Amino acid sequence: MRILMLGNSFTFTNHMPQMLAGLTGAEVVHHTRGGARLSEQLNPSTRLGSQTQKALQNEKWDYVVLQEMSHGPITAPKSFFSSVERLCRQIRANGAVPILFATWAYQKGGAKLAAKGWDYDEMAQKLSEAYYQAARDNNALIADVGRWFYALSDTQDLYAADGAHPTELGSHIAAEIIAAVIRQHEKEARKYAKHHKAGSGGIPETYAAEKAPG
Repeated sequence: MRILMLGNSFTFTNHMPQMLAGLTGAEVVHHTRGGARLSEQLNPSTRLGSQTQKALQNEKWDYVVLQEMSHGPITAPKSFFSSVERLCRQIRANGAVPILFATWAYQKGGAKLAAKGWDYDEMAQKLSEAYYQAARDNNALIADVGRWFYALSDTQDLYAADGAHPTELGSHIAAEIIAAVIRQHEKEARKYAKHHKAGSGGIPETYAAEKAPG
């Protein structure tokens, strides 16, 4: 199994791709840059975009994980939805399955959240709504890490000192959730293959439909 992760420091912090590799037994490659948006992954004139476009055109992948810049789905929704749509088309043309890595709100009571003038519950809700909408629009899988941060952050040490990035535990939870989504899809794929003749149609993809936090 080969997994490509497209994102920024929320993805590469604490060597999370290596954590995912350990949990899945897959080869995990990440194309990331601090602060990167998904739109950059589509732009071949940038180093990151050129690398990603070549990888999607010339290499075979089983899953491609998409992570937008932390507040991008809220502050730049048009770019977010357009980038997800275009990337999902490219991912399917490659023969891979797209997974949206839904990230978390900034730490409750933290300076990062205060600087934006946002309410914690509001940011969590808006992020969740945007990621679920993108998943529905593109029939993509979703790894709702933000939901688990919302549920666990009062009792677990999930945020680094900046109130935005994850601790090692936070990254491990993210890797576990992405791995669980992949395992569930693999299970459904095997079940579908067992009960359907070859050539009768593609495997129907699903996305998690839990209620958004808030």
